[in-house]
Amino acid sequence: MRSEPRWALTALGCALALVLAGCGTPGAPQPPSLNLPERVTDLSAMRAGNQVSLSWSMPRRSTDKLIMKNQVAARICRREGAGSCDDAGSLMLTPGSDASWSETLPPSLTEGTPRELSYFVELKNRAGKSAGLSDPAVVLAGQPPAPVAGLRIEMRKQGAVLHWAPNDEAAGVRLQRRLLTIPVAKPKESLTAPPPEAVEESLLVEDARQGQALDKSIRFGESYEYRAQRVSRVSVSGKQLELSGEWSAPVRVEAIDIFPPAVPTGLVAVAVTSENGGPAAIDLSWEPDAESDVAGYIVYRREGAAPWQRLSPAEPVVGPAFHDAQVQTGHSYFYSVSAVDQGGHESARSTEIEQAASNQ
Repeated sequence: MRSEPRWALTALGCALALVLAGCGTPGAPQPPSLNLPERVTDLSAMRAGNQVSLSWSMPRRSTDKLIMKNQVAARICRREGAGSCDDAGSLMLTPGSDASWSETLPPSLTEGTPRELSYFVELKNRAGKSAGLSDPAVVLAGQPPAPVAGLRIEMRKQGAVLHWAPNDEAAGVRLQRRLLTIPVAKPKESLTAPPPEAVEESLLVEDARQGQALDKSIRFGESYEYRAQRVSRVSVSGKQLELSGEWSAPVRVEAIDIFPPAVPTGLVAVAVTSENGGPAAIDLSWEPDAESDVAGYIVYRREGAAPWQRLSPAEPVVGPAFHDAQVQTGHSYFYSVSAVDQGGHESARSTEIEQAASNQ
C-alpha cells in the first residue's frame, strides 16, 4: 500500500479546515446589541372617580431576544384626543414582573363632557432609547358620576339586599363583592358539591334609581365585603366606553342563615281503617318543601279547644306524609304541619285542617 507524501496530507488538512472553520479566517462581524426592551403589549387602564390605574406585564427580553438582567426605566404618558402625549410619571421596573401605576387626574381632566384619554408606556434602555410606545389603553376624561352614598346590607332568605341613597342620574351601579372567608382545602370534592366560590365577583345594576339590588348568589356561612360605584356608558368616537365614579366605603356582612323554611302548604287528611276492620287511623299528606336545606317536618294535633301538641317523633318527619294511628273512632282532630331546616329553624305552622276518625 502506497503512502501519500507529507505535503499532500498537509494540503488536504488545510482544505478541510477551510471548509469547516475558514482555516483561521474570522467570521462575519455581528452588529452590537441595542439593548432595547421589547414593547409593552398588554397595557390596561381603569378609572374610578378621579383616580386612574394602569397595569401591564414587563417583557423579559430585548428586541435582540436577549434576557434583560437590569431594571428598566418606564415612562408613562397620556394623550387627550389627538394631542401630544404628555409625561405623567416614570418608574424603574424588573424585567418579567407584573407592573402597575396610578395617578390622581388633574382638575382639567375631571371636568366637562366625556372625551377619550389614552395612556401609553414606553420602556427605555440606559441610553434613553426605546422600541416605541405601547398600544394605547383608553379611559374617559370628564366629570364622573356622583359617588354612591349610604351603602348598607340587609340579609334575607333569598340573599343579600343592598341599599343605597337613590338619585336621578341616568347611571347604573356596579357592586363589587369580595369573599372574606378563607377557603378550607378538602381532600376530595364530591361530584355533587358546588364549585369553589370566586374570591371576587362584580354585578352591574342597570337601573339603579330605586336604590337597591338583591344578590342571590351568596352562600350562607360565608363572610363578604361589598363596595359600589356609579357607572355611565358614553358613546365617544363611535365606541361605547364607561365613565365610573369613585368606589364607596366598603361594608361587610356575615351571611348567617337564621331564616326558617317556607310554611308547608296543601295539607290533606283522610280517615282510613285497616283491611280487617281494625282501629281507625288518619293519614296526612302535604306539598313537599322545595328548599334545599329542609331537614323534615313536624306534625301537630289538637282535639277540640285543647292546646296544640307535637304528634310526630323527636326527629323531623323526612317525607311529606304522616300516619296517625293514635285516634279514637268518632273523635275529630285538628292537624297542622311545620317545616324545619338543617339548622333547626322551624317555620310557622300550616293552615289547620279537621278530620274525624271512623272505622267505616
